[in-house]
Amino acid sequence: MTRIDFHSNVSNKIAYACRLAHKAYSSQNRIVIVANDPDLTMLDRMLWTFTELDFLPHVTADNPLAAQTPIVLAKSNNTSLPHNQVLINLSADTPAHFASFERVIEIISTIDTEIAAGRSRYSFYKERGYALNHFVRN
Repeated sequence: MTRIDFHSNVSNKIAYACRLAHKAYSSQNRIVIVANDPDLTMLDRMLWTFTELDFLPHVTADNPLAAQTPIVLAKSNNTSLPHNQVLINLSADTPAHFASFERVIEIISTIDTEIAAGRSRYSFYKERGYALNHFVRN
């Protein structure tokens, strides 16, 4: 069954997602990061400059090289994704086909609307019997 982790009280979810992607990539995982358009644009830029010493190879889900690229950026309604190891969700929606991933990481910021959406997703997963882990950032 998919492992689902919630990381809440995150002050900068884009930077936090980059750190998680870096860690997962360093462990040789293939990652999909789901976000809405404005966040995808910021995430794309930040992944290029996140660390001076490491390269975090990434493309969008519609890129012909997506299947060969370790980090794929996708919109929440993408139904065809090339990887199924780690999914990092920055969107307000429950990602399509989340259950096909080994691990889902939900990042919840400090913004009230995002907290409410995160609670809704938490309930969604819980009602379906997923074991949930919750980490609160200080």
